[in-house]
Amino acid sequence: MAIEVFNRYEKKFLIDEKTFNTLSMRLSDYVELDEYNKKNGFYSILNIYYDTEDDYYIRTSIQKPTYKEKLRLRSYGVPDLDSQVYIEIKKKVLKLVNKRRTPMILSDAYHFLQTKEVPKSNIKLNKQVINEILYFLNNRPVMPKLFLAYDRTAYFSNESRDLRITFDTNIRTRRHDLRLENGDFGDILLGDGLFLLEVKAKDSIPLWLVRLLSENKVYATSFSKYGTEYKKYLTERLKERKLYA
Repeated sequence: MAIEVFNRYEKKFLIDEKTFNTLSMRLSDYVELDEYNKKNGFYSILNIYYDTEDDYYIRTSIQKPTYKEKLRLRSYGVPDLDSQVYIEIKKKVLKLVNKRRTPMILSDAYHFLQTKEVPKSNIKLNKQVINEILYFLNNRPVMPKLFLAYDRTAYFSNESRDLRITFDTNIRTRRHDLRLENGDFGDILLGDGLFLLEVKAKDSIPLWLVRLLSENKVYATSFSKYGTEYKKYLTERLKERKLYA
């Protein structure tokens, strides 16, 4: 069964393609590819983020509070209505990230997130996560607000599954056609040749990785895909208002 509960610390880094290639070669001594990547160099992750009509959750998130949470629907590759997807709640308390998710058929997931009616399914649902999602849905009414997809290469440590390293590129978004089965097209969020490196660890980052990042002048940054898109969205809306004022 796929892991449904994650507790870990995350560090993020923005790097160029040259640094990505260098790190990828050096990492092979310490890590192994994710199962999804053993057949393909990258695999696509598609998400629909749910938020209130006035974008309460992302507005709160970009203020960097001690506690924040997000709700999203996720698939690996473009699904159809009968495909298995995941509903995820991602919470962050100080620097600790907690992600909880449950599998569901896509058509059931849409219905559940809209009506709060738990589906009868052949897939084994995580009841605890379902209850947490229901609590989230009952707290504030939410709706699909953003499609966000990217291509990922991921690694696990040879020594422990508690260390995960991911490289995301070709991050694309749209605020229309908010259905996973409609395809993974969208506006590019980052410039060409840029990668978002994320290091996810249960405890501290191992010394070999600290040294590798330092040698390549890779330094941590604060970056949120949804948060970056939302700021860009607000900027574009402001420009439109000034244009037509």
